[in-house]
Amino acid sequence: MIMELGNVTNSNLELLRRLPPVLRVRDFHLYLEGGRRLTDLWQLGGMAVLGHKPPKLLKELKNSAERGLFAPFPHPMEKRFLKALARLFPSPQLGFRLYGSQAALEAALNKAGFSGNNEAHVSLWRPFLNGIFPPEKAEPSLYIPILPWIFSPQVLILDKSQENCFPQGDLLSPLILAPATRAIYDLIAAGKDGGRPKYQKINKALSKKGCKWQRQGIYFFRIPEAQKNWEPVWEYFLEKGFLLPPSSHEPLILPGLLSQGEEKKLADLLEEPA
Repeated sequence: MIMELGNVTNSNLELLRRLPPVLRVRDFHLYLEGGRRLTDLWQLGGMAVLGHKPPKLLKELKNSAERGLFAPFPHPMEKRFLKALARLFPSPQLGFRLYGSQAALEAALNKAGFSGNNEAHVSLWRPFLNGIFPPEKAEPSLYIPILPWIFSPQVLILDKSQENCFPQGDLLSPLILAPATRAIYDLIAAGKDGGRPKYQKINKALSKKGCKWQRQGIYFFRIPEAQKNWEPVWEYFLEKGFLLPPSSHEPLILPGLLSQGEEKKLADLLEEPA
C-alpha cells in the first residue's frame, strides 16, 4: 500500500491552503490568525498522535542542536533508535531499514521488486490500531510504521529473511534520530489506546444506525459508500471548529484531550447524515 503512505505525507494541499495562517499549536489544538481555535482530528496523519508539542522531544532536539549534530555522520544514536524500534516491535524475526525520505524508501521498495502488483505486500502500521505485532492473522511482508514525530525517519519493517533484498539504509543525522527515539518510548509508555478517555458521547453517536463513520481504536474511518464528495464534509467540519484529514482515505484521529463541549459538538457532527 505504497500509495496509502503517500496520502499521509502528500495530502490534498488545496484544502489545507484554505486554512487561515496557523500561528501556534498546543496539544491537539491549532490557534489561527484572528484568534480562532481548531481541534485537530488529522494530527498529520498520525505523526502528531501524541500531540504537536511533546516537551521531551523538543528537549532532545535542542540538546542535539547544541552539540552541532546536524550532519549525517555515524553516531550511537542510530543504534539507540534501532533498539527503541525493537522495543516497539519485539519480534526476533524482524529487521529494520531507515531512510531519510519517502522517495528513498519507495526507491528501495521498487529496487527490491515491491511495486505494481506487489504493493499488497506493503502496509502501514498505525499506533493504537494494529494491536500486537506481527498480527495473528495473515499479514503483508513489509510494514511502514507511522511514528509520532513529523521529522522521524522513514522506517521499513521486514522479516530478517528479506534483508538481503534491501541494501543498508540511509545514514541519518542525530538531530533527526534523537527526538524520534524519544517519540517511540513515549508511544510505548502511552499504552494500547494512547491514554485516550472513553468519550461516551462519541461512542454513543458512532453506535447509532445510519452513522457514516466506523471506529477502530482511536481512529474513525468514513464508510466506503460515503467517501465521495469529501470537500464539503471537510469544509463543514472546519466551519464547526474541527480539522479533518485533507483526504477521505485518511482516518480521523481521536484527540487525547477534548473538553466536554468539544466532545458533544463532535458527537453531534458524527451523528449527522451528511
